[in-house]
Amino acid sequence: MQFNEKEFLPVILGADITAYSLARSFHEEYGIKSLVLSMIEGGFIANSDIIENRVFPGLERKEVLIDVLLKVGKEFEGKKKLIVLGCGDWYVRALIESKKVLEPYYIVPYIDEDLLNEIVLKDRFYEIFEELGLNYPKTYVYTVGEENDLKLPFDYPVIAKPANSAMYHYAKFEGKKKVFVFDDEQSLREMLKKLEGSGYKGKFLIQDKIPGDDSYMRVLTCYCDQNSKVRFAALGRTLLEDHTPTAIGNPVAIINEVNPEIVAAATKFLEHIGYVGFANFDIKYDRRDGKYKFFEINVRLGRSNFYVTGSGFNTVKWIVDDYVYHKLDDYTVADNINLYSVVPKGVIMQYVSDPELKAQAKELFREGKVSFPLLYKADKNVKHNFYARAALLNQYRKFHKYFDKKNVTE
Repeated sequence: MQFNEKEFLPVILGADITAYSLARSFHEEYGIKSLVLSMIEGGFIANSDIIENRVFPGLERKEVLIDVLLKVGKEFEGKKKLIVLGCGDWYVRALIESKKVLEPYYIVPYIDEDLLNEIVLKDRFYEIFEELGLNYPKTYVYTVGEENDLKLPFDYPVIAKPANSAMYHYAKFEGKKKVFVFDDEQSLREMLKKLEGSGYKGKFLIQDKIPGDDSYMRVLTCYCDQNSKVRFAALGRTLLEDHTPTAIGNPVAIINEVNPEIVAAATKFLEHIGYVGFANFDIKYDRRDGKYKFFEINVRLGRSNFYVTGSGFNTVKWIVDDYVYHKLDDYTVADNINLYSVVPKGVIMQYVSDPELKAQAKELFREGKVSFPLLYKADKNVKHNFYARAALLNQYRKFHKYFDKKNVTE
């Protein structure tokens, strides 16, 4: 495979599908190979022709990560502009906290630490939304290590999730999930008791469970330039989410759509707080009052970011144009309809309950307007392609095991 030489080099931290999606985006746009630093040689990035993977055990420890990054930085000093991107909240926090140390060698396209500490805590995120008159779910804040009356201003069922995802990453307790659903107070209290001994010291959010299946969810990706001006927005409607306990809520099938109301709300928030870089929002439509309610912000490109690139608007181009070439279009809203999927067509046809969405997905398959992030024609590596297809087929087993039929009829 022939690669182009550019004045910049992506340095991607992680081993999941996010890392591969970013590397693919860089290769599609610029024909370059990305350098991926990971703790393990994960299946998503192993044996790929478009990735140079360097494995460093212990990379989840900040001191190890920064030491490795500085060594890589010195290796390419004077040769390449390095763009470092994290594929997990803990990586991104480490990068942001170490900006001053890294910036002699790297472009670090993220917000500063003070703003991160303000908005990464979901309870503070909701406070700002309240100040701006924007919509979010009714929320009770549970503080670990303190007395909490659990007098909720809404009825069961409820959603429970950490206010600080990066801190929660290190928590250990039986039955740990990314997001919990509880139908009664007793089961909620049982989980909270385990949480108290898990090492997690942050807050936990208990929220009104907005009715509706996966297809009521929206995912929004925005890019703010270095002057905190929103330059790009791409909205997607989720068809299906992952239902495995450790990955619940991650979209696995998305169709792009346009909704000026949602984009306007996100723009108001981002420009108010002085945001820079990519932001990723989880949103749900509440049929009870007809409003779109924002759940949280991720201060990085999300796991399903290829729904943007796959629709014809390459995500990484915004970073390169802003930080390397210093040229950006005034404002762009992604308006191409495409289906992003990490599951086979058969899973979509079996588990999507909305007949109109199912028909739309079927038509997009017929028209060839579908993007599978791991299935990249330019990546000829036989081992990678075998793994990618096996991962796709494995989704049949996962949905059969974990998909709750009640979710279809909510």
